[in-house]
Amino acid sequence: MTSTILITGSSSGIGRATARHFHRQGWNVIATMRRPENETELTALDNVLVTRLDVQDPSSITAAVEAGLERFGRIDVLLNNAGYGAYGLLEATPTDKIRRQFDVNVLGLLETTKAVLPHLRANGGGTVVNISSIGGKVTFPLGTLYHGTKFAVEGLSEALHYELAAIGVKVKIVEPGFVNTDFGGRSFDFTNDETLTEYQKLVGAFFAAQGQMSTGGDEPEVVAETVYQAVTDGTDRLRYTSGPYAAGLLAARAASDDATFIGGITQQFGL
Repeated sequence: MTSTILITGSSSGIGRATARHFHRQGWNVIATMRRPENETELTALDNVLVTRLDVQDPSSITAAVEAGLERFGRIDVLLNNAGYGAYGLLEATPTDKIRRQFDVNVLGLLETTKAVLPHLRANGGGTVVNISSIGGKVTFPLGTLYHGTKFAVEGLSEALHYELAAIGVKVKIVEPGFVNTDFGGRSFDFTNDETLTEYQKLVGAFFAAQGQMSTGGDEPEVVAETVYQAVTDGTDRLRYTSGPYAAGLLAARAASDDATFIGGITQQFGL
């Protein structure tokens, strides 16, 4: 029987690359996105269903799961990939922006997982893969909201893996480093207020460091391969670091105390 994966945030980046990768491996793919009417490539592939899912719209989550089940008969894997990065000055950030960051990156992930779990339970097994980040283990300046959500993904995933073991479902966390996606474009939401002059040196240092760090990132296909490994390796392993940059940085963090590591980040940002 052909296995089926449901992927959130399939319109670009990691989600799109993962949809392609699993399709090439012979899987059925439910490729979800907020605006499926704009999609042309994935809709042309056999055994790929492109349908709407907005993680902030519970009715769209339910509809996407139902459409996937109607098309393919079952769902074996959920990839929670949809998300974006809200950075900037907390003091300048409106409450609605704060709520949206957590709505998309955390609450939307939980709602989508809840919608799929009854079907995984009925199957007697399956896998939930949550895309975290190196930003779920280490932090950079002005990332209070984004890092808050990714630290949350790490914690909720680790706790959930105990719970879902009771129904034969595995939980996997994939931690990419810098990836060549539109994270710095439409998936990046930066808030500043130049009248808050005390912070502007930090803002300038952030953008200077971001430009240096974002060059030479991994291609989304590298993360897609990591997701595939996590789903198919047959182990109960929880965390998968994706790409050499992520592996090096997380190893350095694990080997350092807070003062040493945070001091290094402070120096890197010229603060």
